[in-house]
Amino acid sequence: MSFKEFNQHANKVIALIEKEAPSEAIIVHHDDADGLCSAAVMLKALEREGINAKTFCLEKVYMEVIADLHSKESQTIFYVDIGSSHADAISEFNKGRNLTVILDHHDPKPPKDPKVLDLNLENFGFKGETDFSGATCCYLFAKALNEENIDLSYLALVGSSEIPEGFKSINAMVVEEAIKAGVVHKKGKTFEIPKLGVKVDSLFSSLQILGAVGYYEGGPDLGIKACLEGIDAAVDEKIAVLEERRKEANRRLLGRLYRERLKETAHIQWFDAEDMYAGMGTKVIGQFCSFLSYQTRLIKPDKYLLGFVNVPQEIPKWGKLKETYVKASVRVPRPMQKMIDNGKLPGAVNLLDKATKEFGIADGHQYAANAVLHANKKMELLNRAEKLLQ
Repeated sequence: MSFKEFNQHANKVIALIEKEAPSEAIIVHHDDADGLCSAAVMLKALEREGINAKTFCLEKVYMEVIADLHSKESQTIFYVDIGSSHADAISEFNKGRNLTVILDHHDPKPPKDPKVLDLNLENFGFKGETDFSGATCCYLFAKALNEENIDLSYLALVGSSEIPEGFKSINAMVVEEAIKAGVVHKKGKTFEIPKLGVKVDSLFSSLQILGAVGYYEGGPDLGIKACLEGIDAAVDEKIAVLEERRKEANRRLLGRLYRERLKETAHIQWFDAEDMYAGMGTKVIGQFCSFLSYQTRLIKPDKYLLGFVNVPQEIPKWGKLKETYVKASVRVPRPMQKMIDNGKLPGAVNLLDKATKEFGIADGHQYAANAVLHANKKMELLNRAEKLLQ
């Protein structure tokens, strides 16, 4: 398996797209910085091919939403930075109706429908936790589609800023391409994007706020626009308001946890934020858990960290979910990560996938994962996860 093989598969998918010659496409994307960068890459790349693309931001692959989306025929659908972990379910709903392309970096499951095509680079020997992001996968596909899309390489770097290890493997190659083409310039420890007049890490931080905190206020669309055109004064002001709202919720939750401490089982430490992030996207609970995983005075380094938050029923641009859900986010403290690498402990996504089987939707990575489950199943998730770990 190799990057060369990825390109071969990408070219086969491109040939299928050219054969179907769609005039329109739907881009389903995640709400974090990587998801917004992924959507921006594909939006621009498809527009250059004369395809009118519409973006649809989803925090999770909700089955009732996917069933509705795939109930129509003769569409071209792209899942970017989302979808690989549910390629099997997407296949069942698609039933051969629509050409569906997945460009993602989350742990994949094989699709069962020949019209559902997953170009996740994990299928070609690379690691989504360290080597590439969803935006990198989208950029590489876009470049195979049209060499002109090399000018979008900066978005792969912005999306990949979520990877703690920095730019390595496939991402290191993209860095070289972007510098050589003049798309980015080295600026201290980061890179500057001359076209937008902003640094890679600064744009990443802004998108994390717009997409997650502003999910119910048009934040994802503002983020995609910022990816391609930069951040104007009005968007900058919006970001400041959203970030203050998130910081205030974080302060309140952190204060509560210091007072009450986290609840514990033998192998899991957990808390329930309930409605403390009301009005914000549920991605914020994962961001908080990531921050919390480094708070050594509050958490234990040898237990999985899990946080719950209530999921609003409204899905922007779609409608209202029939069921009531909560989201569970899991983070693995750094001392435990080597044990996962050595096969001595299950990865976060493997643990959640097994613990929520039949009643949840899990995806993510080995050190960071999440699941959406029915609101009355929280204790069942904890009990099943604990049994699996015992």
